[in-house]
Amino acid sequence: MDAHSRGRADDIDPADQWVLNPQTGNYELRLEHSTEQSAPSAPSTRPTGRRATTTSRTATTGSRTAGVPGQRRRRTSGAPEGSGHGGGTPPAAGRRKRKPQKSRKKKALMWTSGVTAGMVVALAITAYAYYEHLNSNISTVDIAGAGSGGFKKDQAINILVIGTDKRTGDGNEGYGDKNSAGHADTTILFHVSKDRTNATAMSIPRDLMTDIPDCETKTSEGTKVIPGEQNVRFNTSLGQADRDPGCTMRTVKEITGLTIDHFMMADFNAVKTLTTAIGGVEVCVAKDVDDKQSKLKLTKGKHMIQGEDALAFVRTRHAFGNESDLDRIKTQQQFLGSMIRKMKSSETLTSPSKLMDLAEAATQALTVDTGIGSINKLQDLGSELAKVNPKNITFTTLPVVDNPAETVKATVVVDEAKARPLFSMMQNDVSLTEVKEKQKDAKNAQAALLKGARAQASEVRVDVYNGSGKTGAAQRTLDWLQNDEGVFKSSNKSNAPHDIPKTTLEFAPNQADQARKLADLMGLPATALKQGTADAGEREPMKLTLGGDFKGAGVPIAAPAKAPEGVQKVEADKQVCAE
Repeated sequence: MDAHSRGRADDIDPADQWVLNPQTGNYELRLEHSTEQSAPSAPSTRPTGRRATTTSRTATTGSRTAGVPGQRRRRTSGAPEGSGHGGGTPPAAGRRKRKPQKSRKKKALMWTSGVTAGMVVALAITAYAYYEHLNSNISTVDIAGAGSGGFKKDQAINILVIGTDKRTGDGNEGYGDKNSAGHADTTILFHVSKDRTNATAMSIPRDLMTDIPDCETKTSEGTKVIPGEQNVRFNTSLGQADRDPGCTMRTVKEITGLTIDHFMMADFNAVKTLTTAIGGVEVCVAKDVDDKQSKLKLTKGKHMIQGEDALAFVRTRHAFGNESDLDRIKTQQQFLGSMIRKMKSSETLTSPSKLMDLAEAATQALTVDTGIGSINKLQDLGSELAKVNPKNITFTTLPVVDNPAETVKATVVVDEAKARPLFSMMQNDVSLTEVKEKQKDAKNAQAALLKGARAQASEVRVDVYNGSGKTGAAQRTLDWLQNDEGVFKSSNKSNAPHDIPKTTLEFAPNQADQARKLADLMGLPATALKQGTADAGEREPMKLTLGGDFKGAGVPIAAPAKAPEGVQKVEADKQVCAE
């Protein structure tokens, strides 16, 4: 038997088997049953009826050492305090008092607190290690000042999402040009409004003919300037001649007039790993699909796809539409809308394992600029983007027409008549989904602006003042008015007395028709029109003062109430079957 069992056998309190040795100052295990104190050499026996035990044993056999008090017996329920069993027992007053035991509740609390504290420490260490692990997953590129350097919570955000055709990763070697340096194959400008009520995701066709500006890139040998090119495919803004994502950002700014804050770049693996992490993305096809090139094979109807199937879906050019890149863009937009819905669903947000998988996949798949190249910064950005309701996220495509310089149509050019109003809507945070409040304000302003007759452009007289704070704004506007719009009776009056935030047009009652014409040409909001009380003289000009909202000659000051007819739109909260 162990010590605990032996104690119970002779009705001895197990807690009393450890006693203090006054000679050593240490507690020692006491296995004897006698409570008498004897000299080391004096044997002692129990009274009648009890087993006799000697008190002179060696320490190695667990014996009592001289001067160490004997063990106490537990009292029987009927024994009076201070009495023993069979005489010879010293009075209770001479015995060592037992230390009160802590209650079970207190012991449980102490144990629970210790475990909880340990768990918190362990979790903190694990979380930190995982945080550092995720940070180490992120790939970054220093874009040499191409972005804004950050984003503010009270300002609009512009993110350039770039999907490259680089064949990195297992299983991707057989897709298309395996030697591709990674061109801008799929590019989306994601604009989030200042108030986070809406967002516009505009795809830019890879076969768009455009001008690529000079751009700085940082290499291991230092910073170098890569010369720009004129009238080349947009997708060569990345990967060609050592161009990095910063070159693509500069190119998009030249096209749209919007300053890009940051970029996010992903390759083929991103589609496979992200869709797998969230358990698949639901897509819908209007017909059976069997594309030998992309290896996409689906029956008519809805499907949950991930991994290789998801990649095949966004890559296919021969399954839908007229097999052009423009139709593939529509398919990709439908896919991304479904992916956004899945990521924001309770199925994903309430699953710790999916969120962990998503964090792992996203940090491994994405390359970003150094401005958002950490978990903390990506988390801040993500929290801002997440504020937008999917029903107010609209996918669209840069309006284009076939390249008139080609006999065999292979490339496209910007459709200026439709693109400029679209750019203005994005610059002014006007939603393509027409958020109710904005729609109402825009309609009221447009109705006031359009009411009444218009003069001919050649009849408009106006003096132009620069209160925008932008050097040369008045002269550029004058050149545009005279050369492009036929407003010949216009003059540059140089700088205004002081800068103003909003552009204004001051006119007399008898100049109202001229004011409406100029407002049409410049895209002025009704609030910019300031009508006086007295009529003007025959040759007296109106006064146009450019304000801080001036974005460039020919760029509308105010955005239109809605997108021009024919601009393609896909709303993120609606599922569309690919045809």
